Amino acid sequence: MHDDNLESDNPNNKVDISALPFSQACENNKQPILELLQTELQGFSHVLEVGSGTGQHSVYFAPHLSHLKWQTSDVISNHRHIIAWHNAYPAPNLYLPLAFDLAQDSVPVSSHLDSSHVDKPYDAIFTANTLHIISWALVERLFALAGDALPVDGKLIVYGPFNEHGKYTSEGNQRFDAMLRAGNPDSGIRDKEDIVSLANAHHLQLSKNYAMPANNQLLVFRKN
Repeated sequence: MHDDNLESDNPNNKVDISALPFSQACENNKQPILELLQTELQGFSHVLEVGSGTGQHSVYFAPHLSHLKWQTSDVISNHRHIIAWHNAYPAPNLYLPLAFDLAQDSVPVSSHLDSSHVDKPYDAIFTANTLHIISWALVERLFALAGDALPVDGKLIVYGPFNEHGKYTSEGNQRFDAMLRAGNPDSGIRDKEDIVSLANAHHLQLSKNYAMPANNQLLVFRKN
């Protein structure tokens, strides 16, 4: 099923795709997200991906955004998945994951960076399908860290489902939210208004709000 689709992007036909950790959501949304990143990240040079998960997004985005460096990051327990995808789909501008646990870590910085730019190493931060998984306290910490780490005019780009004015945007999102909260009461779909307010508190202004397939959204915040 998904193997044929991935194989068409694979420079190494000997890779056993079925052996890699796989997220259907990543496979479904990678192209719509990429099309917007190609616009939103024009002129940018170094992106930190927070919560790289399986690594599928990174190996798809990096070759199509060859003008920038794509730095993956996640908790260490997910690194083996990301590395497996990177080994299967290497790209010269794709970097192996840095350890980043929002509960305790500062924004990670890789040794490949020019030391003269270590104070503000990333001009963009991207995260997909994370805000509804982590607790609200960690959402707050993510925005605080992003606000500190990004330079003026840097971007924080967030993908996922959001409520509008305290209401679900679809029955599917309502069911998904119930499933999330049943597994972890601290998780759940966030209200977009709360996210925008949180961003503003850290000098991040919502500049674009894109409607995406399957009742998701892509929010683009710019540092002011």
